[in-house]
Amino acid sequence: MNETDRVVFRHPDWNSIADSGKLCADMHFHTNCSDSYTDIRCLIDLARSRKTGVAITDHNLISSVMEIDIKRSDVFIIPGMEVSTSDGPHILTYFYDQNDLKEFWTSNIKPKLQSCPWLALKGCTVEDLLNLLEKENCVVSGAHPMGYLGSNKGVEVCNVKGYLSDEVVERLDAYEVICSGMTRKSNLCALEAAQRHDLAFTGGTDGHLLSEVGNVVSVADAEDLDGFLDSVVKRKNIIIGKEKNVFRKVKMGSASFSKFVRHAPSASYVQLYQGVRSVKRGINKKLK
Repeated sequence: MNETDRVVFRHPDWNSIADSGKLCADMHFHTNCSDSYTDIRCLIDLARSRKTGVAITDHNLISSVMEIDIKRSDVFIIPGMEVSTSDGPHILTYFYDQNDLKEFWTSNIKPKLQSCPWLALKGCTVEDLLNLLEKENCVVSGAHPMGYLGSNKGVEVCNVKGYLSDEVVERLDAYEVICSGMTRKSNLCALEAAQRHDLAFTGGTDGHLLSEVGNVVSVADAEDLDGFLDSVVKRKNIIIGKEKNVFRKVKMGSASFSKFVRHAPSASYVQLYQGVRSVKRGINKKLK
């Protein structure tokens, strides 16, 4: 199968996937643990109804995913986290073991949280994070690689700007090649970049609203969490999904923004800090 044949831009047919005996999961979803209002129990209930699994990937936080006994759950759950690095990019981490995620978070992420915990960590760049993850049993993917709204919140956009080297990028396992919050153009650019860097593929909704779960999934011929994540790394998975329309993007953005309001001072500081760093890097690049 051609690499690009493993990425399909259409709404997933959850029933057909379930009937085939394969596992599928929306590999990028947020709860009220971070910048969403979605309750973890409601999320699990809808995922069960839709016959889809889900990776719980809250920004820098894990309290929602730790509420679930993954080994006993009748819904396929991937223990994960979306780490907001200090130099901009967001990094998705998927752990093979729930307790490993907890130990990693406690030792390496918790001490670096800002007053608004789901914003960029203190003093933890992409390279720093990859160093910390080096010995962990997990899969690492660049979320929405092309960034969004002109930001540096994607690994690839920072690579294109010269902020992140190819060597750093290629330490990742994968790129998110369908993120429903992005445009088709951005997702196609992410797909091309993943191939150029020789990275595997992940896909997810970046869901902040309950109704989004499962609208983008990764499908694998696997029976359990280990087999599913191995399938991603071995490039045997298929990504199926499509982008949200403008109305849904605005609705999601509004819901997420309302949670940031109570953290306005911290959020403003972080955005200003990253903006100044971006300008300085741009100037330094021109002077070289």
